[in-house]
Amino acid sequence: MLQAGMHFHPGGRNSIVLMSLRHNAPYADRIEDSGRTIIYEGHDARSSEVCPNPKSEDQPLEHASGKPTQNGLFHQAAQEFKVGRREAEVVHVYQKLYAGIWSFNGTFRLTDSWQEDSEGRKVLKFRLEITSENLYDDSTSVALTHDRVIPADVKRAVYKRDGGQCVKCGLRDNLHFDHILPFSKGGASITAENVQLLCARHNLQKHDKIE
Repeated sequence: MLQAGMHFHPGGRNSIVLMSLRHNAPYADRIEDSGRTIIYEGHDARSSEVCPNPKSEDQPLEHASGKPTQNGLFHQAAQEFKVGRREAEVVHVYQKLYAGIWSFNGTFRLTDSWQEDSEGRKVLKFRLEITSENLYDDSTSVALTHDRVIPADVKRAVYKRDGGQCVKCGLRDNLHFDHILPFSKGGASITAENVQLLCARHNLQKHDKIE
């Protein structure tokens, strides 16, 4: 249901970012440290009569009214964490697989932000570091340990192979990418042969068992 890519405390809940590593992605997001760190690029101003070409303008921290943009809200949170004025912001990260299909990539902490030059303009960068702690603010949600991000190309292959449904029961809602041989027992994240789609119920039942 979310349209924009950055959402700071939507509805008072944990922050969310939507990322994409596809070749035509509008922003230069990247994954480092074997999936434990994401460098997320801030977002451009919206196209308007005042800003007909957002890609030629510095990414904004404030609206014309002086109110902070989503960039500004995330940047302020990161800078306050760096000087010890607050805990690291908790961010849920989702990655685009196909049009309208997003995969949960894990729960991260926002630990840094900065501006850098890119093709003659200033863009914002945000450092997100993965955590395995249960940091959900919804007691009905299922918090899973994400020790390593499964690459998007592997997820796309698995989603297509498994028909976009749980391989156990055929459910198409609340799906999880499950390591067939658990990661904790040496299972790989970089091959589709070791990943399958499970619904939340079957994923919890399996946990780290080898079937």
